[in-house]
Amino acid sequence: MSNVRSDKPFTVAGRTFQSRLLVGTGKYKDMQETRLAIEASGAEIVTVAVRRTNLGQNPGEPNLLDVLPPDRYTILPNTAGCYDAIEAVRTCRLARELLEGHNLVKLEVLADQKTLFPNVIETLKAAETLVKDGFDVMVYTSDDPIIARQLAEIGCCAVMPLAGLIGTGLGICNPYNLQIILEESKVPVLVDAGVGTASDATIAMELGCEAVLMNSAIAHAQQPVLMAEAMKHAILAGRMAYLAGRMQKKLYASASSPLDGLIK
Repeated sequence: MSNVRSDKPFTVAGRTFQSRLLVGTGKYKDMQETRLAIEASGAEIVTVAVRRTNLGQNPGEPNLLDVLPPDRYTILPNTAGCYDAIEAVRTCRLARELLEGHNLVKLEVLADQKTLFPNVIETLKAAETLVKDGFDVMVYTSDDPIIARQLAEIGCCAVMPLAGLIGTGLGICNPYNLQIILEESKVPVLVDAGVGTASDATIAMELGCEAVLMNSAIAHAQQPVLMAEAMKHAILAGRMAYLAGRMQKKLYASASSPLDGLIK
């Protein structure tokens, strides 16, 4: 039986995307830097914190959609800053109203302000309500394979386990749990949170993730636009390496050239 992996498009909620890099829109110094970094990343999906970003609900203030137009980018409203299911559901409904019926959302329900770790109990509640309400739910979660399975069974269109805590840049802290989620999941798995640099993104893709979502790793870099471009290439390299299949690890050296047939 062949172990050769064949590529397939990155598809979420029936929509196909060329880029496997999803990026956030917060933490940049201004709208101009936001626009330039996201252009450099090549991302097609941009996630927006509805509770912190003006999408038209505050007339007279700068509107993010002026620099990231919805006809060029898929806007992914998120529920960042929500700490219970009721608040998260309300935020998604507001986003749908502001974006004229847009149903694709990123659900995140946080447990506390210190860790920003997901509250999985409230996340499960919110996911169930939103799916029943017709939303296509991409969901931020812990790296617990059982919770990831339950979220997929509820009907979430993608599960997004953290690599590390939000904004820490620690990279993939528990690749083994992530591997279990990847092996079991029947929906796309995206790493969300914890990526710090290009190698972290590449490792996530080499493990078999469909895509990676990040914000701080780009926005907090010394040169955000340059880091955005680095991340674009890291995602591509990681995906190709995953498809190629890495060599087997060995304890001892193995000559690059065979010894048979040497002139003696």
